[in-house]
Amino acid sequence: MNKISIIGCSGTGKTTLANNLGKELKLPVYHLDGINYFSNWEKRDEEERDKIILEKADEDKWIIDGTYNSTLPQRLEKSDLIIFLDYSSFTYIRGIVSRFIKNRGKEKAEIPGCEEQMNREFFWWVVNWKRNKRKRIMEMLHQVNGNKVSIFKNRRQLNKWYLNLFNKKMEV
Repeated sequence: MNKISIIGCSGTGKTTLANNLGKELKLPVYHLDGINYFSNWEKRDEEERDKIILEKADEDKWIIDGTYNSTLPQRLEKSDLIIFLDYSSFTYIRGIVSRFIKNRGKEKAEIPGCEEQMNREFFWWVVNWKRNKRKRIMEMLHQVNGNKVSIFKNRRQLNKWYLNLFNKKMEV
C-alpha cells in the first residue's frame, strides 16, 4: 500500500485516520483542505488547486485525505487502497459539532492559519452531503477495481479493520 485515498464527508475522522496511517506506514499525508485554503480560509483558485492535487497524486507514495470530486476519478484510479467512510448523516453532524466544541478558536494543523469554525452554510452542506454527494461518489467507485475499495459504514467497522491491519486499536 503506497497510495491511499481516504474519502467521505466532514466529521468522519478522515484526517485522524490519514495521520495515523501515515505514521504507521511511513507515507506522506496530504490534506486536500490544506491545499484548497490559504490562511484565514481564503480559497485557492480551483484550477491551481486541482493542478497541485494531481501533482501530489503523481508521486510514488501518499495518503490523500479528502474528496474533492474534480480530481477524484484520477486519484481513485492511481490508488492502491480507497477508504470510503460512508457513515450516517447523524455521525457527520455529531463529528463536526464535537470537533467544533473541542477545537473552537484553535488553528487546524492540516490548514495552517485557519481556526476551527462552524457556520450555517457549512453545517447545512454536511447535513445534505449524503443526499447531494454520495451517489456520484458511488458511481466513481464502481469505475475502479473493486478489490481496492473498502467502504466502512461506522467507526466500529473502521476500528476493527485498523486493529487487524496493525494489531492495535485506533479511535477516530
